[in-house]
Amino acid sequence: MPMYQVKPICGGDIKIDLPTCMYKVPNIHAQQGKSCTPEHALQNGEVDPAVKALEARQDEIMRKLYELKAAVEGLAKTVMTPDADLDLTVSSSLSSQCSTTFKNTTDLDTVLGKDLGALRDIVINANPVQPPLTLLVLHSLLCQHYRVLSTVHVHSSVASVPPQLLSCLGPRHTDSYARHMFQLGFTLIWKDVPKPQMKFSIKNMCPIEGEGNIARFLFKLLAPYPSDPAVATLVDSWVDTAFFQLAEGSVKERSTVLRALNSTLGSNPWLAGPEFSLADVACYCCVLQSGSASSSPANVQRWIKSCENLGHFSHAKLLLK
Repeated sequence: MPMYQVKPICGGDIKIDLPTCMYKVPNIHAQQGKSCTPEHALQNGEVDPAVKALEARQDEIMRKLYELKAAVEGLAKTVMTPDADLDLTVSSSLSSQCSTTFKNTTDLDTVLGKDLGALRDIVINANPVQPPLTLLVLHSLLCQHYRVLSTVHVHSSVASVPPQLLSCLGPRHTDSYARHMFQLGFTLIWKDVPKPQMKFSIKNMCPIEGEGNIARFLFKLLAPYPSDPAVATLVDSWVDTAFFQLAEGSVKERSTVLRALNSTLGSNPWLAGPEFSLADVACYCCVLQSGSASSSPANVQRWIKSCENLGHFSHAKLLLK
């Protein structure tokens, strides 16, 4: 029995419509005729003309992007450039071209393959703390045989570079903007690397590391290695001796190499015999860089003067002053 009992205030069954939503409004989609506003008509299946114009503009942009993508993919099949790995470039485009007639252009195609109309780029990363003098000398020799577009850049890993290193490849060429006028591209990037690195514009070619290995590659663009295996081995031996003992060895090792140089040059004008070779370039630069030029024996002193008379070592010598 309930505590309080009251009488019902109304009698009979009362029907009450319970709400199914918080706010009940008329269905605007069901409205027809003159009462239908433009906003209602757009919600009833029609599209705003501004939206149609925006869609047409987007379709046109996508069409142009696809055409641009196809054009770039077509160029990528013929223009092969290496990854220069540039983060921040403080650059000066430089170019060197010898005034003499260029020769051995057919040799370039023989070594590097058929020219597809794209400039073959040689990109070298080197540390400014120890400039690769051998590569600078070979660059000077390349400029006598080919039309070389030379460029110097500074990587973001290097805080500053002396002015002589920025101009080590020569003055800016007036036609440096026209890449099609050159046969080779020689790009030197001053970067904080443990040893020089080279990339070439051939997709299936791995990078080359070490100044000696890069020097071998560049010298083959100038002249083939000696056909005599004994002479070719002698050249390679002197190149390894230059970089591993003269450049990186102890004082005792340098003295031993200088004595060997003096003995060899006593019977031959050049290290590999009667002809100038890569052995002379590598050993000269390493003797110069090690500071042993002034204290070297007589035959080595004479040989140093013979190298300097060729005129290709002047840039390398200036960098050490």
